[in-house]
Amino acid sequence: MTKVKESNGGNARFITWMFIALVIVAADQLTKWAIIEWVPLYDRVPLNSFVNLTHQKNRGAAFSFLANAGGWQRWFFVVLATVVSGVIAVWIWRIRREGHVLLSIGLALVLGGAVGNLIDRVRFGHVTDFIQVWFGAWAFPSFNVADAGITVGAALLIIDALFFSGRQRPSTAP
Repeated sequence: MTKVKESNGGNARFITWMFIALVIVAADQLTKWAIIEWVPLYDRVPLNSFVNLTHQKNRGAAFSFLANAGGWQRWFFVVLATVVSGVIAVWIWRIRREGHVLLSIGLALVLGGAVGNLIDRVRFGHVTDFIQVWFGAWAFPSFNVADAGITVGAALLIIDALFFSGRQRPSTAP
């Protein structure tokens, strides 16, 4: 189910994975633009009893890790995201003929998320986060479409690693 052979050398499949990454980048940048335009910084717009739209600036990484590090973290994360994005793109290119669908989708989602947040870091020096989820009195750290792409992509990579990639199919030969 996770392997598909392709007669054109996998180029169409590679384009598909890059398109998925581009969709994540576009959705991320469009939603961040809308938040910046219409939601004042640190305001909250309740969508229901447990989800708010908000407008936050995150100068750090996940869960605001290194957010108050003094500024050097911006360029550290720019370099890190650039290198990781390049490695992922090459990885997708190298496996394009093998047809690892789940692995490729996971990588494309992570790539799209990394590039979406990379654009923010280069342009603004921070990442715009805007989705806030509450469970009673506890709030999950604000996130964005890029973060969601990275999270779903990482989950698919774990599922692929646990159940699909590297596993030999049973031989039908006697």
